[in-house]
Amino acid sequence: MKKGENWNHPAKGSSITVEPIRNVKDIKAIKRMLAGNPRDYCIFVLGINTNLRASDILNLRVCDVWGKDELVLKEKKTGKIRRITLNDAVRKAINNLLASMSNPDDESYLFLGLRGNPLTVPTLSRMVKTWCQAINLPGNYGSHSLRKTWGYHQRVSFGMGLPELMVCFNHSSQRQTLDYLCVQPEEVRNIYLNVL
Repeated sequence: MKKGENWNHPAKGSSITVEPIRNVKDIKAIKRMLAGNPRDYCIFVLGINTNLRASDILNLRVCDVWGKDELVLKEKKTGKIRRITLNDAVRKAINNLLASMSNPDDESYLFLGLRGNPLTVPTLSRMVKTWCQAINLPGNYGSHSLRKTWGYHQRVSFGMGLPELMVCFNHSSQRQTLDYLCVQPEEVRNIYLNVL
């Protein structure tokens, strides 16, 4: 590896696929583990309860969330304006984080590192990997696992349809959404288990 290269970044033209956290008991275990750390708990809860990309989560400032029931932001990747309703779990996690911050300024980033700088996507990826390893969760996980977890559970746990999820993710086809959520192989396998 050359100096300055990121060992966690795929080579040009290739990709690394991360998985969603499929089991609710694993989600609860991570929440319990992070309960004493308002910043990490908030990132996790926000990530699995919205379909925001890591770059958009890490760009959030105090003024974006202070006393709000809805996020309105311009997506970093697409440049599109997004409106996302914040559920009770997310609002509570945000309020706990804000209460733990000493005199937060409106323009302060929500998620700061130890040196006072905003967290980066590679740092968040390492954090998610560490959380999943700490609960002995097999598989490959990273910052994108949070977004995928939201979509996976919307489809599998809450029965949301592919057309709605396709719109939420700005995908061009339902197949792309199924592949993205890692549910197609499971659903196809289950079809063959049906007994006549």
